[in-house]
Amino acid sequence: MARQATRSKNKATPSIKTGLLSRVPAALDGLVIVALLLGLGYFFGFTPAARSYAVESLGFGLIPVSLWLIAVVVCLRYRPRTVLVHWRVWVGAAALAAISVGVLSLFHAREGTLFYASLGGEWGKVVVGQPLAVAVVKLGIPIILLPPLLYPRIIGSAYLSFLIHLGTGLRSTAEYTHKGVSYTGSFLWSSLRYTGRGCAHAWRLATVLASGMPWRKSVNRSANAAGKEDRSAPIDPDKAVSAFWAQAEAEVETVPADTSEDEPVEEAEKPEIRPVKAAKSKWALPSIDCLSPPVVHDQAKGPLEQMARHVEASLAEHGVFVEVKDIKSGPRVVQFGLVPGWVGRRGESGKEEAAKSRPDNRVKVQSILSREKDLALALKTPYLRIEAPVPGEALVGLEVPAPSQSKVHLREVIESPAFTKITDKGGLPVAVGQDTGGVSVAMDLAALPHLLIAGATGSGKSVCINSIVASLLLTKPPDQLRMLMVDPKRVELTPFNKIPHLMAPVIVDVDEVNPALRAVLREMYRRYKQMEEAGTRNIAGYNDKAAEPMPYLVVIVDELADLMIAGGFDVEQSLVRLAQLGRAAGIHLVLATQRPSVQVVTGLLKANIPARVAFAVASQVDSRVILDMVGAEKLLGKGDGLLLNSDSPKPRRVQGTLVYDDEIDEMVKFWREQEGPPLPEIPMEEAQEDEDDDEDLDERMLEQAREVALRNPHVSSSYMSRRFKVGEQRAAQIMEALEEEGLVIPR
Repeated sequence: MARQATRSKNKATPSIKTGLLSRVPAALDGLVIVALLLGLGYFFGFTPAARSYAVESLGFGLIPVSLWLIAVVVCLRYRPRTVLVHWRVWVGAAALAAISVGVLSLFHAREGTLFYASLGGEWGKVVVGQPLAVAVVKLGIPIILLPPLLYPRIIGSAYLSFLIHLGTGLRSTAEYTHKGVSYTGSFLWSSLRYTGRGCAHAWRLATVLASGMPWRKSVNRSANAAGKEDRSAPIDPDKAVSAFWAQAEAEVETVPADTSEDEPVEEAEKPEIRPVKAAKSKWALPSIDCLSPPVVHDQAKGPLEQMARHVEASLAEHGVFVEVKDIKSGPRVVQFGLVPGWVGRRGESGKEEAAKSRPDNRVKVQSILSREKDLALALKTPYLRIEAPVPGEALVGLEVPAPSQSKVHLREVIESPAFTKITDKGGLPVAVGQDTGGVSVAMDLAALPHLLIAGATGSGKSVCINSIVASLLLTKPPDQLRMLMVDPKRVELTPFNKIPHLMAPVIVDVDEVNPALRAVLREMYRRYKQMEEAGTRNIAGYNDKAAEPMPYLVVIVDELADLMIAGGFDVEQSLVRLAQLGRAAGIHLVLATQRPSVQVVTGLLKANIPARVAFAVASQVDSRVILDMVGAEKLLGKGDGLLLNSDSPKPRRVQGTLVYDDEIDEMVKFWREQEGPPLPEIPMEEAQEDEDDDEDLDERMLEQAREVALRNPHVSSSYMSRRFKVGEQRAAQIMEALEEEGLVIPR
């Protein structure tokens, strides 16, 4: 059906190969030939006077100019597509002909007519002129401007590659040179394009007037023919995909390799890191110069356009007609925006008259989703993801791995307007990464208010946590932000030890987590009492009124599964309580786990943490636990993730930021060496009153346990654990006390 539709479309639509001159009546062909013969006879001369005039006008330059004119007229008549496709060759040939005439005008013959008119004739003298310096300048201008005008990308890349080989110290100069050459060529090309459009419209008007066809109808036909030319021809899927990846690899090879990705910090001279004064604080902030500079990386548009045409052809082979309306290129993923096409409905009798009388209907979105595996086979990639629809747009998003992938450095996101806007408001900015369109994504942790991160080993979870901590250390001094870090693995967060932001050293022992969480709970209740006395509702209102503002408090847990296994119900209860009440008191949670099961990420905990980041996971079950939908199992890994927050009902695909270990070391060294004003202590140990309260609580619990044992002497420790909502260890202690009193029968 697709082939028949294509053939019928080819028959109905005139091919562009006929050219513009094909619309001129056949009688005009004779006029063109007569004019050509008259012109040649005039220049080569049927009379001595005409021959003398031709020689004086162009001299020896008559040869290249005549050859160029003859080639243009013949190609416009019989091969107009050659002129349109290879326009750079014709423009370059015209420029070379003009330059040759100008060069010939600098020389004179020993005798004869050319002794006075020069070898380039009178026209060459007018074009170049005298003296010699002016002639050299006039000849140098087209020689310099013509290459970037015709091939801006190739010439710019050649200049950039040449300058980079001079040394790493000239890298910034090479980049600006590349941009300047590209912008110059683009500007010249835009000027020439609009001039060409005007000439094309004038030529079309003259052609239509000669043929007698109405103007508006001719314009519509020519526009339809030009717009449907590339799609009417059949596409070989294998050749299209192979050509796409080959051209993409060639584009990647032309871009100079960035040595900073493999060796982020060289041993050469490093820029001096100057501290920055923090707002409303006596502490200084580290300079952004401690981070690696961003690397500019643009995807070539040619391979992406070819890939879009191949997507349309692959779906059309299965009877699904779509059109690629939008192409967004990100660091590692390219998103094609698909618009469902139209499909004609046949009548009940199957006759063409009945089919024509019925209106067409759209291709169903479900039919596009059902062809996901066929598309993956045609595009030769297993990492294919379809999003229907794209949030905020009437498109079906097809996400494919980019042919040339790049990394997102932390500095690139920190310098973005989204991150700067949050910093100016006084929030807790967090650099997340870049989306599929290459737009930087940043969030305010104070507005989330908590974040849950999940992903398998090697998916980029720990790098995301380091990026969050680095974002906070670059924007918040210790008198405005305090942190509590829990790292059961002992290697991810321990490098941050001894920075002034920490309430206590990084907790690596799981047994110490529960007392630390209870200390944070006590700090939360204390803050609520202070806000109640001040008559404010949240930490922002309290800081506006109070003489001593409260700092934000962020609790970071690198591996939640270890805490839930060792601490059990007590740890979960403390985390849920902090998630419920911590926002108003300025307390925020950042929890991470590599095993997103229902035993670790419980329903009560997930209900109080709406913001989640899912990196690559092993199965759809894990994806449903963290996101309540599938999709995370199809990610690429190494920072490729899905971001879900209250701003969008669907996850947003982002490429996480990358921060190197030496960049973390620079920031940690800066904060360790800085001596600032003393900070208020947050007590981490339980007071004596709390211990007395715990003893009273245990006594009351034991009394209730005695009443339960009197009613049922065969009670078990698991029942006591569920009845009083305590851990297995506390329930075993209660059972031992009841056995000593003889209230229960031992098993």
